[in-house]
Amino acid sequence: MLGTSGLSAQQLAAPVADARVRGALEQPEVQAGLARIEERTEGTVALLTDLALIVSPSGQEEERARRVAEEMRRIGLTDVEVDGSPNAIGRIPGRSGQVLVFISTLDDLATVAEHRRAAEGSPVLEGDRLVGPGTNTSSITAAMLVAAEGMVHAFREAGVGPEHDIVFAAVAQEETGLVGMKVIHERYRDRAIGFVDILGDGRSVSYGALGIHWWRVEGEGPPGHSLGGGLPNVNQGLARAVDRILSEAAHLQDPETRTVVNVAILRSGAVFNHKPADGWFSLDVRSLEAERIEAIESRVGALLAEVAHETGVGLRMEPWQIMPGGQLPGARESGIVQSSAAIGRWLGFEPTLSNAGSSNMNVAIAGGTPAIGLGGERGGDRGLPTEWASVEAMMRSAQHVFLLGMLLGRDPG
Repeated sequence: MLGTSGLSAQQLAAPVADARVRGALEQPEVQAGLARIEERTEGTVALLTDLALIVSPSGQEEERARRVAEEMRRIGLTDVEVDGSPNAIGRIPGRSGQVLVFISTLDDLATVAEHRRAAEGSPVLEGDRLVGPGTNTSSITAAMLVAAEGMVHAFREAGVGPEHDIVFAAVAQEETGLVGMKVIHERYRDRAIGFVDILGDGRSVSYGALGIHWWRVEGEGPPGHSLGGGLPNVNQGLARAVDRILSEAAHLQDPETRTVVNVAILRSGAVFNHKPADGWFSLDVRSLEAERIEAIESRVGALLAEVAHETGVGLRMEPWQIMPGGQLPGARESGIVQSSAAIGRWLGFEPTLSNAGSSNMNVAIAGGTPAIGLGGERGGDRGLPTEWASVEAMMRSAQHVFLLGMLLGRDPG
């Protein structure tokens, strides 16, 4: 493993990061790249319109991935492909053998997809807003692509490419288990200087990951008519298990590590006069510390075994959605975080830094690889028929990604 090096991994003070950004902005190729991004505003809105019109719920992203790959080829990325996820991937080749990876989300919420199917006509530009289902999340993919175009132009102007490969990946199935991101991380983790998960213009920068584990606790017992009465009854097992878990959870909650245990859903039975054969309840375990999650889940397993023995009801934990988490020592002061914060200040805001990200970046951090999530503005009404994307925020996100790529991608370590 080559490991991380250079500006992404080294500790960097905020004044130094600000100076690096100012220095980059004085370079003719950086100025040319930013100018190209500004020139492409109208074209980027047109691209976003195309992407939004493609119905793309999680697991059905193939057509949108192909459209993204087409744009990657147009702007001059190399080795463009759509993999089996389907992720759309392209790169600007470097020399070091290491890689900087930018990530956007390819899929839509199921509600967004339904509203897109029901919508009449294309999204409509209303002032700064492109209004219509599918515009909000895809504005980030459009921003990533125009940022990539700016980088291609800048490196051509400079007459030399980046030190490291710069990869752009629009990843599939973010909403259903981070499937595409897991493929990308496995592919690049041994060479990555860092992953940048683009979610907004960088008003917030996440450098740590909140682990969120969702489970279905399923119970089984003998069914029968009420006249048969008696025990075992699956509801006794479920109810006792919920009571035990929540009673212990009161002592496990920890605001400092954001440790939470919750039961939100209980389901069993269909009629008044029968004992149900099965049922289930939800279990939500989350924490900044992976070790705490593991300990809680181990304890829940022991409680379920106790209750099963007491009630004669079979109980088991089935994973529903697992969002990995973790913290990397020194991440807040690292070059990748402080460079992003400095770019945010240049864009006109003081970014909020957080150790509790919850997105594609979690996969990288849980795997021990430096990663950040760029949060912030991108629009509004997501998941509603009136969904919209801010053109200004989209282009600001593109500027942020462009400058981060020019800083980190050219650093020799």
